[in-house]
Amino acid sequence: MMQDLRPPARLPLLVLGMLSLVGGVLAGLSRLALDMPVFAATQAGLHGALMIAAFFGTVISLERAVALARMWAYLAPACAGAGGLALLAGAPTLLAQVFFVAAALILVLGSVQVMRRQTVLFTVVLAVGALCWLVGNLAWLIENNVQAAVPWWLGFLVLTIAGERLELTRFLPSRPAAAPLFSVAVAVVLGGAATSLWREETGLAIFAGGLLFLAAWLLRYDIARHNARQKGLTRFIAICLLSGYAWLAVGALLGLGNSFAPGAAMRDAALHAITLGFVFAMVFGHAPIIFPAIARVKLPYHPVFYLPLAALHVSLATRIIGSAGEWYALRQLGAVLNGVALLLFIVTMVTSVLRGRKRGRV
Repeated sequence: MMQDLRPPARLPLLVLGMLSLVGGVLAGLSRLALDMPVFAATQAGLHGALMIAAFFGTVISLERAVALARMWAYLAPACAGAGGLALLAGAPTLLAQVFFVAAALILVLGSVQVMRRQTVLFTVVLAVGALCWLVGNLAWLIENNVQAAVPWWLGFLVLTIAGERLELTRFLPSRPAAAPLFSVAVAVVLGGAATSLWREETGLAIFAGGLLFLAAWLLRYDIARHNARQKGLTRFIAICLLSGYAWLAVGALLGLGNSFAPGAAMRDAALHAITLGFVFAMVFGHAPIIFPAIARVKLPYHPVFYLPLAALHVSLATRIIGSAGEWYALRQLGAVLNGVALLLFIVTMVTSVLRGRKRGRV
């Protein structure tokens, strides 16, 4: 009996996630009064759901399913991808919400199984991150307001990344303060998200403080500080990570100024500093490792990898400056360039895969 899903059969799940990414980007541009296709304009209010619950939910749960190597675990990315497809097709939002809740529940079960195999801090944090996704999806379903899910969705992304980075600190010399400080940061993030359910302003401020604490921890203790002195792919990944941690700190500082609150002038800047600056910098850095593991293809490193990374940071800075100065046209330009940076990243990765295939045939 086949226990795992073969690499070619994983690609449709990845395609579902990419469809949500494209739809989410277009929906986000529509929110800024830019002319977009009708399907994107109608889903403008669900930009966050498409990007986090659908795209990142699919990609993260697919990565976890590959690690688990169990057929049932692939139901998580399948449900997340189906939820994104339901939103893009204009199906009732409830249908997509049910898909997302199911996907998160399966991811939690998978994460608990990993935690039972190896009960250490990083596996616990990964399970907690998956639980944040589930709580966020349930909050959206119960409240029928996507804003209720935002802190939990951000917690899902940030804690998943932080947990994976924590795992790699075992290759560094032992530092007794690292684990306790990390645990405190995670507890503050969770406490803030929970408090926001009934005391929104207070909870979001606590949440932002936890994110800032976590950003400081990552900048201080992550192995990226050491790997930045290396060469080639190792250095590229380290630069991606360190730049992402800086954006996490920026988003957290804006959040401490109440910019996570719905309707805040700098809300767009605060949220995208985290979701674009931090999370996508992590994606850019980890893609050369994760994509080959999922699809079993070669993805050789090339210095051109720095091009989409630079485009991401410049475009995000442009967007945030536009928000801070109330220059709406500059904010729109930054958002469009954000999309261009993501497209450039995809083209760069595909080109690298083709180079790897050509090199393999030589």
